[in-house]
Amino acid sequence: MYCANCGVKLADTEQRCPLCGTEAYHPDIERPEVDPLYPKDFVPKRELSKTTIHIILFTLFLIPIFICLYSDLYINRHMTWSPYVLFSLSIAYVIIIVPSWFKRPTPAVFVPLDFILVALFLQYINYATNGDWFLTLAFPLVGYLGIIVTAAAVLLYYLKKGHLYVVGGFFIALGLYMDIIELFLMVTFKVNFDGWSLYPMIPLVLLGLSMIAISISRNARAILARKLHF
Repeated sequence: MYCANCGVKLADTEQRCPLCGTEAYHPDIERPEVDPLYPKDFVPKRELSKTTIHIILFTLFLIPIFICLYSDLYINRHMTWSPYVLFSLSIAYVIIIVPSWFKRPTPAVFVPLDFILVALFLQYINYATNGDWFLTLAFPLVGYLGIIVTAAAVLLYYLKKGHLYVVGGFFIALGLYMDIIELFLMVTFKVNFDGWSLYPMIPLVLLGLSMIAISISRNARAILARKLHF
């Protein structure tokens, strides 16, 4: 016999469903004297639904936002530092929580969205501080980094093979990114080229080339697999 409300299996002697409390009765079933399937003090474990968890997490993010806004307005009579907290928590919420809303979040959507939010945050800082560095420094640097991170994440997500090629190419692009940072710093702040970007660039490029070389060589892949036990 099964509960008409929740579908759980019941012993023939059960008068009520131990899970939902629905009265169990069927006139055609003769009720023998047998032990119930569940103990009398059985309390079912109720798990929180996904929607409830999201509401709790959203509330936890709203609490510090509200506290910061209230403190800023109460002390300074207008918003001064609280927008920075608002932007930071919003970005953290989108990066950490929003992808969990979906069964299979795709990096092709969420990774660019994260970098767009970071760019907007930097634009706000540039505006609030009366700076002139966003278009010549922050925007191209965030854009380039967003492109290479998105490309690597999408390829690693969809490709079943060739991950070492992808990671190696990412490290090479990241090494070149060091030179791009120094270049835009020179353009924005009119500083001289002193070559500091070569120090992180060279090991990153060499690391990327090494990964690609390992991907090409079957023997190197076998040795690496034995060393790393995978």
